[in-house]
Amino acid sequence: MNISISNTSEKPIYQQLFEQISAQILKGELESGYVLPPIRQAAQELRVSVITVKKAWEELERSGLINTVTGKGCFVAEFSPEEMLQIRNKTVLKQMESDTSYYKSFDLTLDEVIELLKRIY
Repeated sequence: MNISISNTSEKPIYQQLFEQISAQILKGELESGYVLPPIRQAAQELRVSVITVKKAWEELERSGLINTVTGKGCFVAEFSPEEMLQIRNKTVLKQMESDTSYYKSFDLTLDEVIELLKRIY
């Protein structure tokens, strides 16, 4: 598991953790059954609070990406390729909805957003 935390990002640290781990799961870098480090250990290694890691792990579980087994830890859930695609699309659409609201606040048209996206993609 490879995580990079930015203290200068506008995104909360728990969100950075959630996004990076979920991306690694959805790209197949963290396979089904992979054991996430215990919350306290992850917090210590990442130099963040236990509460921050706990919040990220809870979000991963709510999203169906991990399963928690009391006394044993948190494991990457098992997915069929179709389920993986559905979860990936749902995750991306959720982010796009948030981003679209932001773009609309600047009165950008769809064509303008697409043109800007093409520049950076």
